[in-house]
Parts: sequence; C-alpha cells; structure tokens
Amino acid sequence: MDEHSAACFKPGDRVVVRRGYPIGHVRTPYYIRGCVGEIERVCGSFRNPEELAYARMDTPRLPLYRVRFAQNTVWPDYQGKIQDTVDIEIYQHWLEPA
Repeated sequence: MDEHSAACFKPGDRVVVRRGYPIGHVRTPYYIRGCVGEIERVCGSFRNPEELAYARMDTPRLPLYRVRFAQNTVWPDYQGKIQDTVDIEIYQHWLEPA
C-alpha cells in the first residue's frame, strides 16, 4: 500500500495539538498537547513512526507539518522575549483546526 493522505492544513493555518494520551510509541511531545500553534510549513508525507515502531508497514503516508508555537503559550512562566518560538514537527493526525 502506497497511499497518501491529503494535507488538511497550509502555512499560516492555526492548529491545536490533540490532547491524546495513547499507550505505546508516541512521537508528539507531551508538553505540546493542547497548545495552539501555526503551520510554518508542510514537510511532505511520510509513514507514521508510531505505526512503524510496531512493524506496521502497510499504513498510508501522513502529512508532516512544522508547527510554530509562541514559547510563552507553551510555558506560562517563560521569561524570554515575547517573539521567541519553538518549532515542532507533528503529523496530521495530532492536529485539529484552532
């Protein structure tokens, strides 16, 4: 199977990271779940590493995005500059429109 899922988001779209807490191999950082960010770029489509960790090779390729978050919204006690950001690459199944 070499299917691709279509990208649902484009650069500039605001998204929220799903608050899922599944058991197993998860690539989305715990601290970023529930946070709102902006799509910085679409990185392409790739096999989901959460499935590949269990040798599930027949899953479709998923869009991977680089999402930019204001650091003061990720860490409320952040003392740095207001314009400081953190960019994280996140697969589409973790994102919802904000």
